[in-house]
Amino acid sequence: MKFNALFSKEKLGDLSLPHRIVMAPLTRSRSSQPGDIPNDMNVEYYKQCSTAALIITEATQISPQGKGYAFTPGIHSKAQIQGWKKITDKVHNENGRIFMQLWHVGRVSHSSLQRGNAIPVAPSAIAVDEGQAFTYEGMKDFETPRALELNELPDIVEQYRLAAINAKQAGFDGVEIHAANGYLLDQFLKDGTNKRDDIYGGSIENRIRLVMEVIKVITDVWGGSRVGIRISPTGTFNSMSESKPQELYNHLVEKLNQFNLAYLHVVEDFANAPVNGFNFNVLRKKFNGAYMANGSYTAETAERSLKNKLSDFVAFGVPFIANPDLPKRLRLGAELNQADPTTFYGGDAKGYID
Repeated sequence: MKFNALFSKEKLGDLSLPHRIVMAPLTRSRSSQPGDIPNDMNVEYYKQCSTAALIITEATQISPQGKGYAFTPGIHSKAQIQGWKKITDKVHNENGRIFMQLWHVGRVSHSSLQRGNAIPVAPSAIAVDEGQAFTYEGMKDFETPRALELNELPDIVEQYRLAAINAKQAGFDGVEIHAANGYLLDQFLKDGTNKRDDIYGGSIENRIRLVMEVIKVITDVWGGSRVGIRISPTGTFNSMSESKPQELYNHLVEKLNQFNLAYLHVVEDFANAPVNGFNFNVLRKKFNGAYMANGSYTAETAERSLKNKLSDFVAFGVPFIANPDLPKRLRLGAELNQADPTTFYGGDAKGYID
């Protein structure tokens, strides 16, 4: 099969990208030095993936409060900025482009990962009821989070603003706001986790308020053309649920258009297929920027999505783990290495940069 659409040039915000293959954000838990600082192994990892049209980094905690997994990097200290600068310099030396994904996990954390062993925060005091937290002492049961007070929410917004400034200082080409997969912003969006009775809860307009405030301060730093947002309308990971997903996300996407964002990155649980009646193509039609599809795509299904105008870019995750030169392999029709799930999170060079 020829991949003419996949290897065609396209604009993303004010960037001209050489093809449509994006490296999706992938948590790898390899920032093992104290201080959650990117290390030399991380530099090599991102260098190897520089032929992606765009690299979106692993989720990066915007503050100590935003941390939810052991060995993940941050963007809230000078040392972290310097560590990331080594990565962006290396990627740019390879003619690559790289956005940072900004992340606050909310309730998907554990007190042992928080300063002063504080209880993790969330929109409402509802615990994750599946899986466990990945801590430095191993896997531990999730705790019931503390509901954020109304007067604390401006500080959450400020955490995002400062992280956006730090990402610019670290030399990134832009940032992606992580509002998917059951983390803090997703917790505010969906009614299964947001039971607030103030201006951040109840109606759809109220539940999107925090996301809108975050986007406002980040686009003030970067401009809309260098900002993307990731959403997972039908996602249930981390015990998420929403009673009216189409209505919620149709409204959110319409509101996003005022910021002229570079792209909308959508986690589609099953590539190009409605989930429980959800129609992703409605979001694509409503959004005035680039639509980036994500969801177990192969080169063949990505090509069809692009040809049929269902997406503008396709983000690949697991294939990049075992094939950092994925664009070249797809262009040549070369065989792909198979990823080893036992090496996905934590560990050393094996399954990471070997």
